[in-house]
Amino acid sequence: MPILRQAPSPTIGTPPRRSTLKHSLLQRAVAITVMAAVAVSASAPSGHAQNIPLIRDTEIEALLNDYAKPIFRAAGLGDNRIAVQIVRSDVFNAFVFDGRSVFIHTGALMQSPTPNQVIGVIAHETGHIDGAHPADLRTSMQRDATLILLLRLIGIGAAIAGGGGAAVVAGDELVMRNWLAKRRAQEGAADLAGLKYLNRTRQSGRGMLETFERFREQEFAPDAYKDPFVRSHPLASDRLAQLRQEAMRSPYFDTKDAPELQLRHDLMRAKLSGYLEPPGTVFNRYPERDQSLPARYGRAIARFFRGGDGGVEAAVREVESLIRERPTYPYFHELKGDLLMRAGRQKEAIPSLRQALKLTNGAPLVSVQLAMALVATQDAAVLTEAEGLLRRSLGADENARAFRALADIAYRLGKQPEATAAMAQAHMAEGNTKQAKIFAKRAKVGLAKGSPLWLRMDDIDRQKIEVDE
Repeated sequence: MPILRQAPSPTIGTPPRRSTLKHSLLQRAVAITVMAAVAVSASAPSGHAQNIPLIRDTEIEALLNDYAKPIFRAAGLGDNRIAVQIVRSDVFNAFVFDGRSVFIHTGALMQSPTPNQVIGVIAHETGHIDGAHPADLRTSMQRDATLILLLRLIGIGAAIAGGGGAAVVAGDELVMRNWLAKRRAQEGAADLAGLKYLNRTRQSGRGMLETFERFREQEFAPDAYKDPFVRSHPLASDRLAQLRQEAMRSPYFDTKDAPELQLRHDLMRAKLSGYLEPPGTVFNRYPERDQSLPARYGRAIARFFRGGDGGVEAAVREVESLIRERPTYPYFHELKGDLLMRAGRQKEAIPSLRQALKLTNGAPLVSVQLAMALVATQDAAVLTEAEGLLRRSLGADENARAFRALADIAYRLGKQPEATAAMAQAHMAEGNTKQAKIFAKRAKVGLAKGSPLWLRMDDIDRQKIEVDE
C-alpha cells in the first residue's frame, strides 16, 4: 500500500528568487537543471525538508533498491549510503539534491515499460552523485551570484559614464554561457559514468538511450511546454550521438531484463496506476480481456476505489484469486489487508497482514500496518504486541506513521508525555521542525529531566527552523 506523505511541492529545479538578480539570465540558466535544487536547502536530509510529496511503499522500494544497489556498488558508493525516494508526480523526472538520495517520480516509473529504462535513469543520476556535481553546482551558484552582482555594478558604472547597459547584458550572458557549458559537461559525464556502471553490472545501456531519445524531440520546444526531465537534462545533439555510440558499443547492449524482474516491474506500474489514477483510467489501461497478474492487480485496487454495491467484496475476491496463483508473493496479502482496513474491517485484515509480514521477513512498513490494525480492534490485550511491532519498525526505518501509532497507544495507556513525545518525533520525521519543537517543549514538562526520552525532546527543542519552512 502506498503510504503518501503529502506536502506542497516547490517547482523542482527553480531556486528562490534573489532581488539582486532581476530578470537575470542566470536564473534562466539555473532553472534548466533540477540539480540546481540544491539551492533550496543544501543541508536537508530528506525530501520532506524540500516539501516534496513522497510515497512510501514496501513493494516499490524493494524493487527500486534491487535496481539501484548493483549500480551504487559499481560506482563505489556502497549498499546503504544512498536512498531511492519516490516522488508523487505524474511527470517524468528524476533528480538528486546531494549525495544521499536519488529522487524518482511516479510518472517516470509508470512511463518506463522496462526495468532497464528505470535502471538507466538511476545509473545516470548516480553519475551525478559520483561526480560530486551537486556540490560543484552549489559552489558555482554562490560564486556566479557574486560575479554577476559585481558585473552589474560595473555595468552601472559604465552606464553613468555613458556606456549604456551593454555591460549588464554581457555579464548576464557570460554567466549563462558558463552555466550552460558546465551543465552540458556534467550531463555528458553522467551519461558516460552511468554506462560504465551498467557495463560493470553486465546490463544494457539501451534503456538509458531509449529514455533520452524519447525526449529528444522536446529539446527545441519552448520551456513552458517541455517536460521537466528535458529542462533538467538538456540534450545536445552531439551528446545524444555519443550516448548512442557508447551504449551500442557495449557487449551487453542486447541483454534483456529477466522475465521475473519484468513481472515485478509491471506489477509496480499496475499498483501505482490503481492507487494514483482514477478507476476509469485504470480500467482503460487494464481492460477485462487482459488477465495477466499486473492487470488484475491494478483492477482489484480500482474496483475498491470505484466503490458501489459489492465494490469491496469484488476487490477482495480479485486479490484472493491473485493469492491463489502466487501464494508466496507477500504484496498480494498486504493488499488484501490494506483494502480490508480501508473498508473499516481491521480485524479481518490482521491474518493477511501477518502473512505479509512473515513473507517480507518483517518489513518495517508492513509491521506498522499490522500494528495499526491491532490497535484499531480496540482490544487492550494486543497493545503490547502492537507497540513491539512499532518499535522494531522504527529500529530499521524511522517513519512518521509508526511514531503516530505509538502516540495513539500511549494516549490509550494514559501516558500523555510519552504520547506528546511520539508526536514530536513524528513531525520531525516529516521534516516539520516547527511543529516538532512545539510538541517536544510540551513533552519535556511531563518527562523526567535527564531521562533518555527527555534528552531526545531537548535535542528537538534545540533544533533550528529553516527559513523556508
